[in-house]
Amino acid sequence: MNNINPVGPIQEGGAAQRGQGIRPQQKNGASFKDTLKTFLNDVNSMQIKADKSIEKMISGEITDVHQVMSSAEEAKTAFNMMMEIRNKVMDAYQEVMRIRL
Repeated sequence: MNNINPVGPIQEGGAAQRGQGIRPQQKNGASFKDTLKTFLNDVNSMQIKADKSIEKMISGEITDVHQVMSSAEEAKTAFNMMMEIRNKVMDAYQEVMRIRL
């Protein structure tokens, strides 16, 4: 998974006080949006892999239950982590919306 790049410092009398949007400073690396998109795609592919392994087990192609359970647990853990990240982002957004300038 990619590291999240920090946002540059906010200066006094900057764009926020003039009513303009604040844009993060880009460094050599992926943006926060790209990092989240990559993470969502990874979680989705894990879910698809787990579903396919379950289907293969049901059809008799896979006889190793451990392999199926491992992929299902990996997908479940990734999904739970994604939901926790979503909850933290929503909490941060709500906190920012409560701030009065």
